[in-house]
Amino acid sequence: MEAVTKTDVLGLSPEALTQFVVGLGEQPFRAKQLFKWLHQRGAVSFEEMTDLGKGLRAKLAEVAVIGAVEKDLEQRSVDGTIKYRFRTHDGKLVESVYMPSADRKTLCVSTQVGCAMGCTFCATATLGLTRHLTPAEIVSQVHAVNREVRKNEGLQLLRPLTNLVFMGMGEPLHNFENLKAALELLQHVDGPNFSSRHITVSTVGLVPMIERFGRETDVKLAISLNASNDETRDRIMPVNKRWKIADLMAACRAFPLKQGRRITFEYVLMAGVNDTDDDARRLAALLTDVPAKVNLIQYNENVGLGFATTQDNRAEAFRAILDAAGVAAFIRANRGRDIAAACGQLANVSKGAALTPKRSVAAGP
Repeated sequence: MEAVTKTDVLGLSPEALTQFVVGLGEQPFRAKQLFKWLHQRGAVSFEEMTDLGKGLRAKLAEVAVIGAVEKDLEQRSVDGTIKYRFRTHDGKLVESVYMPSADRKTLCVSTQVGCAMGCTFCATATLGLTRHLTPAEIVSQVHAVNREVRKNEGLQLLRPLTNLVFMGMGEPLHNFENLKAALELLQHVDGPNFSSRHITVSTVGLVPMIERFGRETDVKLAISLNASNDETRDRIMPVNKRWKIADLMAACRAFPLKQGRRITFEYVLMAGVNDTDDDARRLAALLTDVPAKVNLIQYNENVGLGFATTQDNRAEAFRAILDAAGVAAFIRANRGRDIAAACGQLANVSKGAALTPKRSVAAGP
């Protein structure tokens, strides 16, 4: 007898969920109840849904699944950061990072298993790309951490997380359709209801997708720039060989910004690679006609990749040059270094384990 393929209801839009529920012979309002259980309460089983009749719950269990990721590992940093490793239904591993602070609770979300972009300084790139995450797998990271925060911090809020940054494993715009579907679920009024002002999506610079991202979503854009000229960027970010800095900046100038918003430019400072005074001056010149702020990130070292972090005094000198040129620039505090949870370190590596890259990488040409 042929096995019945069950529908993953967690990734369905409200409209698709309504069609599914009506197809089961139920009233449309049941879909709204089901959606709230999935995306406001983060339910992981139909039995939890106590205002749905037993008959409907049994029917759902026969024909549907909730495609949530499951917590595989939790690691806690001395600075309060928590890294969660999640396992998908087919055994793939992805990581999310929870970063609480005095005024916000931020989650760094992954969109792919691994990454295809090949940035030579990034630990995730050593994994290569296994596959895209589905909308359900993307949103369930958020739901799972909301549950964890409620439990660990004794909170009653259904959604204690305040901010989402799509800066985890993977290139979000490489998985655009699933990212867009996930954003719609996360922003829905009957779901987590995140404000567009509190969601940021980062890209290495997939130029054609930046225009589409601006047209089809309303969340904030961050550009992982990391170099002030093409020679350096070609060396450390293979994407630049296809779309040069001039192409990227043209896309940024054309990006439809809401009033008062700026594009965030992330710039990872690597000693002797991109952290000179000349680099800072060139970066300031690139941003003269773009509403921008710059987050300077002192490189989080990964064993075997051949890069070293820029020291504090050099980072501050770099920031001061940008500031003098009228560019808003900030040295971002690195969180979770001791558990390999900081920017560029997500590679499913347990605390204290060494990273063994698939390829040899050098900072030089």
